[in-house]
Amino acid sequence: MFLIASPPFFSVPRLFPDLLSTWGHCSIYNRRLPYGFSYRRLYMMLDEGSLTFNANHQEGISYFMSKGILVDHPKELAKFIFCTRTLNWKMLRVYLDERRDVLDELVTLHNFSNQFLPNALRDFFRHIHAPEERGEYLETLITKFSHRFCACNPVLVRDVGLSPDAVYVLCYSLILLSIDLTSPHVKNKMSKREFIRNTRHAAQNISEDFVGHLYDNIYLIGHVAA
Repeated sequence: MFLIASPPFFSVPRLFPDLLSTWGHCSIYNRRLPYGFSYRRLYMMLDEGSLTFNANHQEGISYFMSKGILVDHPKELAKFIFCTRTLNWKMLRVYLDERRDVLDELVTLHNFSNQFLPNALRDFFRHIHAPEERGEYLETLITKFSHRFCACNPVLVRDVGLSPDAVYVLCYSLILLSIDLTSPHVKNKMSKREFIRNTRHAAQNISEDFVGHLYDNIYLIGHVAA
């Protein structure tokens, strides 16, 4: 997981232990705060801003900016989203769909080094929730994930023969397999042999063993985008 170093000018009193654990990064943390700064007021503003965001994402971000908590820069907004635990995922999904520049920065905060592909995809969708239906936004998310995953795993790319295009195909295969194996409406579940055959038709350079391990992961652990 990506860790953000503690800012040089920000020290939270012991009375507010939840401040950094709930809102791990804000632009205001990087400023030299005046003597007597009210952490209680900051806590209340962060709570109010989060509630506002969960009702209306645009008004919520505007509130944070108007109070000097955030600056309107994609990197700052991405770090805030990545380190905040109070934002409604449905509103967040709408916001990121509208602010692709923030989405780009948020993707770069993920470190998928040495992670097995399905587990990395689960981590990704925990922060950047997948849409309920297939479409342009889901394709964009998987494309960005595929490039980031390959960038984080150059050795795996070399040894297994992965590429962003191959990872893209595998991600879609994993999502479809997840639905097939977990949905009560699907009576005839896809077998491991069928999954290997279907996936290797689309990603021919990937070994049968690697694809088989992908199937086992979904079978044992469950959906990648739940």
